[in-house]
Amino acid sequence: MKNALLGCLILTSSLAIAQIKTNNLKINQQRIQTRLLELSKFGELPNGGIGRVAYSKADQEGRAYFIGLMKKAGLDVTIDFAGNLIGRRKGKNPALKPIAFGSHIDSVPNGGNYDGPVGSISGLELIETLNENNIVTEHPLELIIFANEEGGTVGSGALIGKITPAALKSVTQSGLTIADGIRAIGGNPDSLSKVVRKKGDVAAFIELHIEQGGILMTENLQIGVVEGIVGIEHWDATVEGVPNHAGTTPMNSRRDALLAAAKLIVALNEVITSHEGRQVGTIGKIVAEPGAYNVIPGKVILGVEIRDLSHDKIWKLFHEVEAKAKEIAKASETTITFTQSSIGVTPALTAKPIQDKIISAAKAMGFSYRYMQSGAGHDSQEMAQIAPVGMIFIPSVGGISHSPKEFSKGVDIGNGANVLLQTLLALDRE
Repeated sequence: MKNALLGCLILTSSLAIAQIKTNNLKINQQRIQTRLLELSKFGELPNGGIGRVAYSKADQEGRAYFIGLMKKAGLDVTIDFAGNLIGRRKGKNPALKPIAFGSHIDSVPNGGNYDGPVGSISGLELIETLNENNIVTEHPLELIIFANEEGGTVGSGALIGKITPAALKSVTQSGLTIADGIRAIGGNPDSLSKVVRKKGDVAAFIELHIEQGGILMTENLQIGVVEGIVGIEHWDATVEGVPNHAGTTPMNSRRDALLAAAKLIVALNEVITSHEGRQVGTIGKIVAEPGAYNVIPGKVILGVEIRDLSHDKIWKLFHEVEAKAKEIAKASETTITFTQSSIGVTPALTAKPIQDKIISAAKAMGFSYRYMQSGAGHDSQEMAQIAPVGMIFIPSVGGISHSPKEFSKGVDIGNGANVLLQTLLALDRE
């Protein structure tokens, strides 16, 4: 009995010492910054921007660079049929499902070097920190660098079986179709069904990312704990009046489609701002016909977008806009019809237990934080369909993204990488 009790005490003490050791782990911030600079050379533009669009030569060169780093870190590296780079590190218990993390390295045209690379390089740094401290996790680990995030989360979409044959024919910024692009980076679009993962195949997925907005910087906060990634719905609003001569038609006799459309733009803003919450609504496209100085517009098409974490709220807001449109149409003697213009993006909530671990890690390191939603899409949005997901934001200077001026400070990147590391270790202890 005494021996058993002694053994139990020794085991408990060993676990406590191991946890103290992992709690004190810190990543190498300078190494992350150096690699961000190195990666920026692939697709570097004269104005300082990055042109590493998916499937391009620059993307292929950047991927080759990253594969080299992954192999040097001792990862078992594969390119799946969707073109995703997957670096696997064995855990103590091969029966456990992998904890995955990562991001992407492709960019928008004339973009920046932080959207995607921060999470990708920090994920690699996490692996190297574990290596240097001789720490082997219970779970296997997977560092995933998703292919073509900027062109519609193609790599992560393939993992959940979302990419259709029709989508593969779409032409990308590289000039290649998605199918040919996947081939160019070592994948096989004819075998995408083989990369699909089911719910439960991944224990958890965590993504570190720049905020791409200005909330954290404005509020002088260090960490954003993402509650979810917003859903997005698009509609074309078609306003039809009567085209007529602009010089001979009296103002009180006009059925001006553009004037009615202008009132609808104001109405959308009034509806969106009349509700509590962080929903956003935008009209970012206007097409007026016939489009001449001397003709009263007879037809206008508006591109309407509403985003929120709640699918039901998005549609509630839309129906309110629709009701306003009926009033405007009646008063202006026009017709206004709405057509949903694309398949919507479903909101993706992050897992509360992972949120809690992110907060615990931030608190332990003395970092300020706040809950927030992501108004931009990410690979985490797709991964949330098959696994519990967590997302960590760090400040973007000036709230600028998708621009050569995109920038995050080294200290903020280091803070985020340390929170990522400690969140992963907490998940592994479960």
